[in-house]
Amino acid sequence: MTHSTPSPSTKTTQREKDDWRRSVRLFRSFLTEQTDPEGFYGLIAGDTVALMEQHTDLAGRTIADFGGGGGFYSRAFAERGARSVVIDLDLSEITAHGDRHPWSVAARAEQAPLADESVDIAFSSNLLEHVPDLAAVADQIVRVVRPGGLVVLSYTAWYGPWGGHETSPWHYLGGHRAARRYQRRHGKPPKNVFGESMYAATVKQGLDWARSRPDLELLEERPRYFPPAGRHLLKVPGAREVLTWNLWQVLRKPA
Repeated sequence: MTHSTPSPSTKTTQREKDDWRRSVRLFRSFLTEQTDPEGFYGLIAGDTVALMEQHTDLAGRTIADFGGGGGFYSRAFAERGARSVVIDLDLSEITAHGDRHPWSVAARAEQAPLADESVDIAFSSNLLEHVPDLAAVADQIVRVVRPGGLVVLSYTAWYGPWGGHETSPWHYLGGHRAARRYQRRHGKPPKNVFGESMYAATVKQGLDWARSRPDLELLEERPRYFPPAGRHLLKVPGAREVLTWNLWQVLRKPA
Protein backbone atom coordinates (compact mmCIF):
# COMPACT_ATOMS: atom_id res chain seq x y z
CA MET A 1 0.00 0.00 0.00
CA THR A 2 1.32 3.43 -0.89
CA HIS A 3 0.57 6.69 0.84
CA SER A 4 0.53 9.97 -1.00
CA THR A 5 2.33 12.93 0.51
CA PRO A 6 0.45 16.24 0.51
CA SER A 7 1.98 18.64 -1.98
CA PRO A 8 3.44 21.95 -0.74
CA SER A 9 0.51 23.78 -2.34
CA THR A 10 -1.96 21.61 -0.42
CA LYS A 11 -0.15 22.33 2.86
CA THR A 12 -0.18 26.05 2.08
CA THR A 13 -3.89 26.02 1.32
CA GLN A 14 -4.66 24.25 4.59
CA ARG A 15 -2.51 26.70 6.53
CA GLU A 16 -4.31 29.62 4.91
CA LYS A 17 -7.68 28.10 5.82
CA ASP A 18 -6.54 27.65 9.41
CA ASP A 19 -5.36 31.26 9.52
CA TRP A 20 -8.75 32.52 8.36
CA ARG A 21 -10.61 30.25 10.80
CA ARG A 22 -8.50 31.74 13.57
CA SER A 23 -9.40 35.27 12.46
CA VAL A 24 -13.12 34.51 12.30
CA ARG A 25 -13.01 32.93 15.76
CA LEU A 26 -11.23 35.95 17.23
CA PHE A 27 -13.50 38.53 15.62
CA ARG A 28 -16.59 36.64 16.77
CA SER A 29 -15.25 36.64 20.30
CA PHE A 30 -15.58 40.43 20.47
CA LEU A 31 -19.34 39.94 20.62
CA THR A 32 -18.92 38.29 24.02
CA GLU A 33 -16.30 40.53 25.63
CA GLN A 34 -18.84 42.28 27.86
CA THR A 35 -20.94 39.20 28.67
CA ASP A 36 -18.13 36.63 29.03
CA PRO A 37 -14.85 38.42 29.79
CA GLU A 38 -13.25 35.25 31.19
CA GLY A 39 -13.87 33.35 27.96
CA PHE A 40 -12.96 36.29 25.74
CA TYR A 41 -9.66 37.19 27.39
CA GLY A 42 -8.75 33.54 27.89
CA LEU A 43 -9.10 32.98 24.13
CA ILE A 44 -7.11 36.12 23.30
CA ALA A 45 -4.36 35.21 25.80
CA GLY A 46 -3.99 31.71 24.38
CA ASP A 47 -3.77 33.06 20.86
CA THR A 48 -1.21 35.67 21.94
CA VAL A 49 1.04 33.04 23.48
CA ALA A 50 0.91 31.08 20.21
CA LEU A 51 1.98 34.19 18.28
CA MET A 52 4.85 34.88 20.67
CA GLU A 53 6.08 31.30 20.50
CA GLN A 54 6.72 31.79 16.80
CA HIS A 55 9.67 33.93 17.88
CA THR A 56 10.92 32.35 21.11
CA ASP A 57 10.41 29.55 23.59
CA LEU A 58 8.64 31.01 26.63
CA ALA A 59 9.73 28.29 29.05
CA GLY A 60 12.06 29.71 31.69
CA ARG A 61 11.65 33.29 30.45
CA THR A 62 10.94 36.28 32.67
CA ILE A 63 8.19 38.50 31.27
CA ALA A 64 7.11 42.00 32.24
CA ASP A 65 3.39 42.22 31.47
CA PHE A 66 2.52 45.91 31.14
CA GLY A 67 -1.18 46.62 31.59
CA GLY A 68 -1.95 42.98 32.34
CA GLY A 69 -3.90 43.62 35.54
CA GLY A 70 -6.57 41.00 34.91
CA GLY A 71 -3.96 38.25 34.96
CA PHE A 72 -5.18 36.44 31.84
CA TYR A 73 -1.86 36.76 30.08
CA SER A 74 0.21 35.96 33.15
CA ARG A 75 -1.73 32.71 33.57
CA ALA A 76 -1.16 31.83 29.93
CA PHE A 77 2.57 32.58 30.32
CA ALA A 78 2.75 30.39 33.43
CA GLU A 79 1.21 27.49 31.52
CA ARG A 80 4.18 27.74 29.14
CA GLY A 81 6.68 27.72 31.99
CA ALA A 82 7.39 31.46 32.04
CA ARG A 83 7.54 33.76 35.08
CA SER A 84 5.87 37.14 34.84
CA VAL A 85 5.50 40.38 36.74
CA VAL A 86 2.36 42.46 36.13
CA ILE A 87 2.50 46.26 36.01
CA ASP A 88 -0.89 47.98 35.92
CA LEU A 89 -1.99 51.43 37.04
CA ASP A 90 -5.44 50.22 38.11
CA LEU A 91 -5.30 48.22 41.34
CA SER A 92 -8.95 47.20 40.88
CA GLU A 93 -7.98 45.51 37.59
CA ILE A 94 -5.21 43.59 39.30
CA THR A 95 -7.70 42.14 41.79
CA ALA A 96 -10.83 42.03 39.61
CA HIS A 97 -10.65 38.47 38.29
CA GLY A 98 -9.77 36.33 41.28
CA ASP A 99 -6.56 36.10 43.25
CA ARG A 100 -4.00 38.83 42.73
CA HIS A 101 -0.98 37.77 40.74
CA PRO A 102 1.83 37.15 43.27
CA TRP A 103 4.19 39.40 41.33
CA SER A 104 2.13 42.47 40.54
CA VAL A 105 2.50 46.17 41.18
CA ALA A 106 0.19 49.13 40.72
CA ALA A 107 2.22 51.66 38.75
CA ARG A 108 2.30 53.62 35.54
CA ALA A 109 4.07 51.87 32.69
CA GLU A 110 6.38 54.83 32.19
CA GLN A 111 7.33 54.67 35.89
CA ALA A 112 7.58 50.90 36.27
CA PRO A 113 9.78 49.99 39.25
CA LEU A 114 11.87 47.56 37.20
CA ALA A 115 15.60 47.82 36.67
CA ASP A 116 17.08 48.40 33.23
CA GLU A 117 17.57 45.19 31.22
CA SER A 118 15.96 43.04 33.93
CA VAL A 119 13.55 40.81 31.93
CA ASP A 120 13.72 38.57 28.88
CA ILE A 121 10.46 39.81 27.33
CA ALA A 122 8.45 42.98 27.76
CA PHE A 123 4.85 42.53 26.71
CA SER A 124 2.01 45.02 26.38
CA SER A 125 -1.49 44.26 25.13
CA ASN A 126 -4.09 47.01 24.77
CA LEU A 127 -2.24 49.44 26.97
CA LEU A 128 -0.81 51.96 24.51
CA GLU A 129 -4.23 53.35 23.51
CA HIS A 130 -4.65 54.32 27.18
CA VAL A 131 -1.61 56.58 27.49
CA PRO A 132 -1.23 60.15 26.18
CA ASP A 133 2.27 59.58 24.74
CA LEU A 134 2.47 56.20 22.99
CA ALA A 135 6.11 56.51 21.91
CA ALA A 136 7.39 57.57 25.33
CA VAL A 137 5.71 54.63 27.05
CA ALA A 138 6.94 52.21 24.38
CA ASP A 139 10.48 53.48 25.01
CA GLN A 140 10.12 52.75 28.72
CA ILE A 141 8.85 49.25 27.98
CA VAL A 142 11.95 48.64 25.88
CA ARG A 143 14.15 49.89 28.72
CA VAL A 144 13.56 46.84 30.92
CA VAL A 145 14.48 44.23 28.26
CA ARG A 146 17.82 42.46 28.34
CA PRO A 147 20.03 42.36 25.23
CA GLY A 148 18.75 39.56 23.03
CA GLY A 149 15.26 39.83 24.53
CA LEU A 150 11.94 40.61 22.89
CA VAL A 151 9.57 43.56 22.96
CA VAL A 152 5.98 42.59 22.10
CA LEU A 153 3.51 45.44 21.68
CA SER A 154 -0.13 45.35 20.68
CA TYR A 155 -2.77 48.05 20.87
CA THR A 156 -6.19 48.96 19.51
CA ALA A 157 -6.25 51.55 16.75
CA TRP A 158 -8.65 54.45 17.32
CA TYR A 159 -10.09 54.52 13.81
CA GLY A 160 -10.80 50.80 13.79
CA PRO A 161 -14.30 49.43 14.52
CA TRP A 162 -13.35 48.77 18.16
CA GLY A 163 -11.32 51.94 18.64
CA GLY A 164 -13.75 53.42 21.14
CA HIS A 165 -13.93 50.18 23.12
CA GLU A 166 -17.33 50.01 24.83
CA THR A 167 -18.41 53.30 23.17
CA SER A 168 -17.84 51.89 19.68
CA PRO A 169 -18.87 52.58 16.95
CA TRP A 170 -20.03 55.99 18.14
CA HIS A 171 -16.42 57.07 18.65
CA TYR A 172 -16.39 57.83 14.92
CA LEU A 173 -18.53 60.86 15.80
CA GLY A 174 -15.98 61.94 18.41
CA GLY A 175 -14.71 60.44 21.62
CA HIS A 176 -16.43 62.89 23.94
CA ARG A 177 -19.74 62.61 22.13
CA ALA A 178 -19.53 58.82 22.27
CA ALA A 179 -18.91 58.97 26.03
CA ARG A 180 -21.92 61.21 26.59
CA ARG A 181 -24.12 58.86 24.57
CA TYR A 182 -22.87 55.89 26.59
CA GLN A 183 -23.71 57.61 29.87
CA ARG A 184 -27.21 58.55 28.69
CA ARG A 185 -27.88 54.99 27.61
CA HIS A 186 -26.34 53.11 30.53
CA GLY A 187 -26.72 55.58 33.36
CA LYS A 188 -23.00 55.59 34.11
CA PRO A 189 -19.84 56.85 32.41
CA PRO A 190 -17.83 54.42 30.28
CA LYS A 191 -14.89 52.70 31.92
CA ASN A 192 -12.61 54.11 29.22
CA VAL A 193 -12.98 57.90 29.21
CA PHE A 194 -11.71 59.62 26.08
CA GLY A 195 -9.00 62.15 26.83
CA GLU A 196 -8.44 60.77 30.35
CA SER A 197 -7.93 57.01 30.17
CA MET A 198 -8.26 56.41 26.42
CA TYR A 199 -6.67 58.26 23.53
CA ALA A 200 -6.80 58.29 19.75
CA ALA A 201 -3.85 55.97 19.13
CA THR A 202 -3.17 55.53 15.43
CA VAL A 203 -1.44 52.78 13.49
CA LYS A 204 0.93 55.39 12.08
CA GLN A 205 2.14 56.25 15.58
CA GLY A 206 3.23 52.68 16.19
CA LEU A 207 4.86 52.31 12.79
CA ASP A 208 6.72 55.59 13.21
CA TRP A 209 7.88 54.62 16.69
CA ALA A 210 9.33 51.30 15.51
CA ARG A 211 11.24 53.08 12.76
CA SER A 212 12.54 55.63 15.23
CA ARG A 213 14.34 52.79 17.05
CA PRO A 214 17.09 51.58 14.70
CA ASP A 215 18.67 49.94 17.75
CA LEU A 216 15.88 47.34 17.66
CA GLU A 217 15.34 44.58 15.10
CA LEU A 218 11.76 44.48 13.83
CA LEU A 219 10.74 40.80 13.59
CA GLU A 220 7.03 41.08 12.88
CA GLU A 221 4.46 43.78 12.31
CA ARG A 222 0.87 43.15 11.22
CA PRO A 223 -2.78 43.46 12.17
CA ARG A 224 -3.04 41.21 15.22
CA TYR A 225 -6.27 39.39 14.42
CA PHE A 226 -5.68 38.88 10.70
CA PRO A 227 -3.69 36.15 8.95
CA PRO A 228 0.01 36.96 8.33
CA ALA A 229 -0.77 38.23 4.82
CA GLY A 230 -2.68 41.06 6.48
CA ARG A 231 0.66 42.81 7.00
CA HIS A 232 0.21 44.28 3.51
CA LEU A 233 -2.61 46.44 4.90
CA LEU A 234 -0.02 48.44 6.80
CA LYS A 235 1.35 49.76 3.51
CA VAL A 236 -1.88 51.62 2.72
CA PRO A 237 -2.25 54.91 4.62
CA GLY A 238 -5.81 55.64 5.64
CA ALA A 239 -7.11 52.16 4.99
CA ARG A 240 -4.72 50.70 7.55
CA GLU A 241 -6.16 52.93 10.25
CA VAL A 242 -9.66 51.52 9.73
CA LEU A 243 -8.87 47.90 8.86
CA THR A 244 -5.99 47.02 11.19
CA TRP A 245 -8.11 46.90 14.38
CA ASN A 246 -5.06 46.12 16.51
CA LEU A 247 -1.40 46.62 15.61
CA TRP A 248 0.92 43.74 16.58
CA GLN A 249 4.69 44.36 16.75
CA VAL A 250 7.54 42.10 17.79
CA LEU A 251 11.03 43.56 18.10
CA ARG A 252 14.33 42.18 19.38
CA LYS A 253 16.95 44.07 21.33
CA PRO A 254 20.30 42.99 19.81
CA ALA A 255 22.59 41.02 22.12
